Amino acid sequence: MIDHPAFSVEPWVLRETELRLDLLAQSESLFALANGHIGLRGNLDEGEPAGLAGTYLNGFHEVRPLPYAESAYGNPEAGETVLNVTDGKLIRLMVDDELFDMRYGRLHEHERVLDFRAGVLRRRVHWSSPVGRQVRVSSTRLVSLAQRGTAAILYEVEPVDEAVRLVVQSELIANQDGAIQAGGDDPRAAAALQAPLAAEEHYAHGNLALLVHRAKRSDLRMAAAMDHQVDGPDDAAIEVEAGPDTGRVTIAADVEPGQRLRVLKFLAYGWSGHRSVTSVRSQVRGYIAEARHTGWDGLCAAQREYLDDFWTRADVEVDGDTELQQAVRFCLFHVLQSGARAEMRAIAAKGLTGPGYDGHAFWDTESFVLPVLTYTAPDAARDALRWRCTTLGLARERAQQLGLAGAAFPWRTIAGRECSGYWPASTSAFHVNADIADAVVRYQNAAANSEFEADVGLCLLVETARLWRSLGHHDPAGGFRIDGVTGPDEYSAIADNNVYTNLMAKRNLRAAAAAAEAHSEAARGLGVDPEEMAAWRDAADDMVVPFDARLGVHPQSDNFTNHAVWDFASTGPDKYPLLLHAPYFDLYRKQVVKQADLVLALFACSEEFTGEEKERDFAYYEALTVRDSSLSACTQAIVAAETGHLDLAYDYLGEAAFVDLHDLAHNTKDGLHMASLAGGWMALVCGFGGFRDHGGTLRFAPRLPEPLDRLRFHLTFRGRCVAVDVRTAEATYAIESGDALEVVHHGETVEVRPGEPVTRPIPRAPHRERPGQPPGREPRRRTPDRRRGVSPAAAGAPRR
Repeated sequence: MIDHPAFSVEPWVLRETELRLDLLAQSESLFALANGHIGLRGNLDEGEPAGLAGTYLNGFHEVRPLPYAESAYGNPEAGETVLNVTDGKLIRLMVDDELFDMRYGRLHEHERVLDFRAGVLRRRVHWSSPVGRQVRVSSTRLVSLAQRGTAAILYEVEPVDEAVRLVVQSELIANQDGAIQAGGDDPRAAAALQAPLAAEEHYAHGNLALLVHRAKRSDLRMAAAMDHQVDGPDDAAIEVEAGPDTGRVTIAADVEPGQRLRVLKFLAYGWSGHRSVTSVRSQVRGYIAEARHTGWDGLCAAQREYLDDFWTRADVEVDGDTELQQAVRFCLFHVLQSGARAEMRAIAAKGLTGPGYDGHAFWDTESFVLPVLTYTAPDAARDALRWRCTTLGLARERAQQLGLAGAAFPWRTIAGRECSGYWPASTSAFHVNADIADAVVRYQNAAANSEFEADVGLCLLVETARLWRSLGHHDPAGGFRIDGVTGPDEYSAIADNNVYTNLMAKRNLRAAAAAAEAHSEAARGLGVDPEEMAAWRDAADDMVVPFDARLGVHPQSDNFTNHAVWDFASTGPDKYPLLLHAPYFDLYRKQVVKQADLVLALFACSEEFTGEEKERDFAYYEALTVRDSSLSACTQAIVAAETGHLDLAYDYLGEAAFVDLHDLAHNTKDGLHMASLAGGWMALVCGFGGFRDHGGTLRFAPRLPEPLDRLRFHLTFRGRCVAVDVRTAEATYAIESGDALEVVHHGETVEVRPGEPVTRPIPRAPHRERPGQPPGREPRRRTPDRRRGVSPAAAGAPRR
């Protein structure tokens, strides 16, 4: 765990039993709480020391200019950056005359626990002040999944052996010093913004304080409020004050041994791009009133009820690797937190756990996060796609600016506008449009939501299909080409006929034609006629898919396999990621792959390739892929499992699932990698579970690697809860709720009825030689010590 032996391996919690100040920023990301609307980094209650303070509201951002050395037509003029909003986590403590601070005095005990079932972060501290006064402090933090705008903290202090004078200061602080830190030359980090919030209103009443602020350039308005219930000595004194950037409630009490001071802090957040000060103030006052009415016990009960329902539909059980069991639940918990109550807002690459990538959403959401949510929390997947639909106007404007029809969705964004100033990797990455369409089709197949299909689904499919028809063209030989685009591999830009892009566009075009035919009246309202539908089908039928007959593999794009191979032997480990050490022009003209591209096509468009083609393609691209993106490992795990390389798939699964728990990308401090966390689920369910969902039929070809004895997972599909139990020699399919369903097991169609599980044998995988990777870029092996949960340091591994 980030080379941190104080992290224990337990199935349902992440527990830290020792405070490491040098790893504070990373642990703040790991212990973050969110609900898709509010995000609270796992900062210490007292605020200092801190690695990176952070409180976020989904979609609340600032606008900043994008500078260019040379201007060019079509360049986005402004970027968007997530803001660290008013921090309500802060609860400072004075013990007699000493400020409670982990860096001073003596820390006898410190424990933090992120509970995946209760949905809370617990903290327990035993501390002596520099003059020897001892107290025990405990806190429980919650961001409500049931009440979207609400968070709460229960904070308790008790003396150990003698009476103490206690002062608790509960605060709301806007424009914190050092709240967003610049990332230097790393393009993955956030931009630095100083004091971006302008105060508009502040007031205090009773035990409540409320602040209203406006982002200075984007003109978005937010409000934050806190209220308190205090239980302690009868003579406790309470004062409340508020200023433009600060609200503070101060509680002073003399506490005897055996007594405790208990402070329950309710928090509320809301924002809007259109509402008045009066309106957002009323919104958060309403949230506070609802939270007080529900009470602490009620909030905790509702949180547990929400998560009990989620885990019933989503849990993944792994036998044979205790560390992996913890990791996959950690992954699922944070993926859920990223989108559970996003409700018409984007799901960012870092969720609401940190400012990395400026808080932008990418195609990662539709291609990695939404597959998980579609089968575990389908309402969250639906709302993420509804958000895309709300940005259609901006996507149409962008397409018109580029001289194209339909909608050109942004490569990176918060509010729907393209925010990347580097067009070869952004504007040219048109595959994002097909990724959105693919997510639409997946959700529709899984949810059978006819209202969504005729409205949101149809609009997104039609406008993305129009983009492809205008972007591509028929060549003299009759093939439909899509030239000058960038696929998922950002080390190969402005290429012709990227295989992944073309195959996904093909699926997009056919899905749009089918949707327009099924909803003909609604389609006519969008201007779709039979001629346009026929043009979509013709383009799909004629789509060019390059193949290199000399090598017997699919080139990633036209001519890719004729490029010089990157000099991997001369590239030392200190030169990765390559994007920080090599010019893009050199990367673009060489055979080197940042992240699985053609291999992603083997998974996403599995039906387009034969088994032999998959084997040859996978082996070829293994030798070229350096995995400088956290998106790569899960895809390689899935295809490795499908092609019979189960041990390699198991190693790649480890990279995907532990990207943040082990800080493999060295930037967990900026927030968690939501797509890779989702990829941990995908590598298990789609890799070793062999799950595919093409055409609305659930297909499984499960096989386990030798270290795993059992894999059990659940899928939500058309109102059913489907359970799949995979063991070494057989797989069992059961309907835990809902009607009977036909599934496919290793090519055999079987009907599964409620209460009548069906078991089928698993054919043995053929033995295959493990393919090689670029020198030094092999995945880390899942060693026996790691599977049993022994920390890398305890096992004698090199310190990372």
